[in-house]
Amino acid sequence: MKSIVIQQPNRLDIETRSLPEPAVGEVRVKVKLAGICGSDSHIYRGHNPFAKYPRVIGHEFFGLIDAVGEGVSAARLGERVAVDPVISCGHCYPCSVGKPNVCTSLVVLGVHRDGGFSEYAVVPERNAWTVPDAIPDADAVMIEPFTIAANVTGQVNPTPRDVALVYGAGPMGLTTIQVLKGVYNVGQVIVVDRIEERLEMARQSGADMVINNLNQPLAAVLEAQGIRPTLIVDAACHPSILQEAVLLASPAARVVLMGFSSEPSSITQQSITGKEISIFSSRLNAKKFPVVIDWLSRGLISPAKLVTHTFAYQHVTDAIELFENNQRQCCKVLLTFNE
Repeated sequence: MKSIVIQQPNRLDIETRSLPEPAVGEVRVKVKLAGICGSDSHIYRGHNPFAKYPRVIGHEFFGLIDAVGEGVSAARLGERVAVDPVISCGHCYPCSVGKPNVCTSLVVLGVHRDGGFSEYAVVPERNAWTVPDAIPDADAVMIEPFTIAANVTGQVNPTPRDVALVYGAGPMGLTTIQVLKGVYNVGQVIVVDRIEERLEMARQSGADMVINNLNQPLAAVLEAQGIRPTLIVDAACHPSILQEAVLLASPAARVVLMGFSSEPSSITQQSITGKEISIFSSRLNAKKFPVVIDWLSRGLISPAKLVTHTFAYQHVTDAIELFENNQRQCCKVLLTFNE
């Protein structure tokens, strides 16, 4: 089989590897589609502190179960499945309180263990979620990105009364916008970004108001309209955002952080406690695959609005370079395997 391997930062090879056999409790997935994420680019460029090399990248993937290991029912053969990349122990404190995404022995496919940019991938059976036949393949491969939004919104319980502000109209921001509007019917969703084409995608995903803060200060625009967001999501992941978010937030607001920057954010306790703002953080997903599959089955989200390009896996280098360098025309890029 062919696998996309990052040998070391900035060195990508397409290797011929032996077909893997599933161990006890595992299944082998014949991969059909995989999505490129920013974290894949970060591993390729050597900017992911969690990655170990060499590594088959890819944590957004979909395919068919074509082999099962001991202890797995043969009835699962042929199932269409989306793969949850989060592998957890199931018994540590985070796992016991419903947060396997921060398990003390966390393993993420495509980061700590080989992932789905391969013609075949072996994964734990419990991580292979059955996708109903009514959901198209191109939507099924987008389940994992939407679990990020499911994890964010699941923590803060959005309501129609909320005024939501989303920083960033990249893939994480766009999935969050769709979930806020399509699932939770949030009254007003405001999106801020510096790329007009991304702001147009935000409109198409349901944003009620978009602001280009390259041309005008966000605070001034909101203040002029008397807007005090009750829910703020940082999907741009810059350390400077927290300070501004807390200042802009309504009393009793919720702020969600998604970034991994090691740079400090400058903020005072008084600015948080004075308004009793709740600050949340979100990493990966905590068993949200069934949630997103249900949303897709009910037509509440539209993954196709985010997909802008599709490449055969043999052209992965071109695909990643497009993803990295053309944020105006490119959003979510898919790779095809086993067509």
